[in-house]
Amino acid sequence: MDKEMIVVLDFGGQYKQLIARRVRENHVYCEILPCTTPIDKLREMNLKGIILTGGPNSVYDPASPTYSVELFSIGVPILGICYGSQLMAYKLGGDVKTAPVSEYGHTETIVDDPSSVLFRDVKRKSTTWMSHTDYIASVPEGFHVTAHTADCPVAAMEDPERKLYATQFHPEVAHTEEGAKILHNFVIDICGCSGSWQMSSFAETTIKELREKIGSDRVLLGLSGGVDSTVTAVLLSKAIGKQLYCVFVDHGLLRKNEGDEVEAVFGPKGKFGDLNFIRVNAGDEYFAMLKGVTDPEKKRKLIGEKFVEIFGAEARKLAGKGGFRYMAQGTIYPDVVESGGFGKGSAVIKSHHNVGGLPHDLVVELGFDEKPIEPLRTLFKDEVRKVGLELGIPRELVFRQPFPGPGLGIRVVGEVTPEKVHIVQEADAIYREELSKAGIDMGKGQFFAALSNMRSVGVMGDFRTYDYAVVLRGVLTSDFMTAEAAEIPWNVLQICMNRIINEVKGVNRVMYDLTSKPPGTIELE
Repeated sequence: MDKEMIVVLDFGGQYKQLIARRVRENHVYCEILPCTTPIDKLREMNLKGIILTGGPNSVYDPASPTYSVELFSIGVPILGICYGSQLMAYKLGGDVKTAPVSEYGHTETIVDDPSSVLFRDVKRKSTTWMSHTDYIASVPEGFHVTAHTADCPVAAMEDPERKLYATQFHPEVAHTEEGAKILHNFVIDICGCSGSWQMSSFAETTIKELREKIGSDRVLLGLSGGVDSTVTAVLLSKAIGKQLYCVFVDHGLLRKNEGDEVEAVFGPKGKFGDLNFIRVNAGDEYFAMLKGVTDPEKKRKLIGEKFVEIFGAEARKLAGKGGFRYMAQGTIYPDVVESGGFGKGSAVIKSHHNVGGLPHDLVVELGFDEKPIEPLRTLFKDEVRKVGLELGIPRELVFRQPFPGPGLGIRVVGEVTPEKVHIVQEADAIYREELSKAGIDMGKGQFFAALSNMRSVGVMGDFRTYDYAVVLRGVLTSDFMTAEAAEIPWNVLQICMNRIINEVKGVNRVMYDLTSKPPGTIELE
């Protein structure tokens, strides 16, 4: 193996990708593997360390994900987090019980052993993020307690002789005040990593690998115009040129003028026109399908199914003119985790990513390789953007605001109609325009307008109105796994409110969403 590597073993925790992201911030390569990974495979990987994720289960439940006790004598440092810490304690002879007081959210944690390398340069008292109903009642032989809270006697424990460490709290989330330092101490000081891994050669290496893998075959890509599919398209274009066919399904749920902007970039006259670009205008079909549908999950699934139907029809047409071996997707790490793509017990948070490709019967019919090409599958959003800049994609495209696959279909709460989508498009364009004028860096998160299903009475001029409330959303995040509401200056919000109410017909109220993730999602739905 030519690079230092930490593996995250997934036991079903929702923050698994965030753990990997935090490790990479220390310039150490990290991958996630399911907890079913054989121990012999872990031994062969010549790892520098292993991190065990959290998870929603109880270690004493026979149906819960587990691992052989051999893991803890594999010889490399291991850090257990939340469920991972309880599993470590349980397997090694400690006692895990239902906690008398469950802990959720911000919790003051006190370090008991300041000599611990894991807590080197960490404040004695700091805020951590807890999320557990079980707790470690007594530590295994050879361990000692290194931190506690008012309700959790073992907030952290360790056996440095065996290189085993555990925290009941989540050091990977931004809510844990000293979390980045704790993970740095584990990765660099305990695991002995040099921190020399860089992203700089990713594009060059990936283009070479794609060219070798694909050879003379043709590839089909569903292009949305977002940063993920854009970077995927450019990587493939540079690798195989006209062997790439991009199908852009315009479902009528895009932001204002976005369909034309995508075509301007990837069409025959665009900067990246060295590929085959096919645009399908399908707005009428989508609006007819969504009539009367209000449940957000049903909307997601219907929009995804309709995409497969339309994309499949175009694929059949194109396949009749020469055939394809591969389909490509702009899947990134957060897509995989939020679609339940790693490990036993992984939660399905979002169902619209279509991770894994087209339905099996369509894959067989069209003769695609069953495994789609996903060159960005191991990257986080900020890493994708770095690759985009390295490829020479214009900065305004690289830092384009992220946009969900179902588009405005999930930014309209309740039934989706052309009128409501028009309201959101206009309000969203005004919002982003005013933020740009005010010099607010939208590249640090996600900023958009959504439409609530609330209507209320207002007064405009000499008339009473009964119109909709637009909700403005602004979050700051580097990984899209956690997010905090952006503090937009009041005067900027006032300008946005005035312009939206005055210029967008059908709106008489504007609100700002302050909810963080967790407990909310980034989208409003």
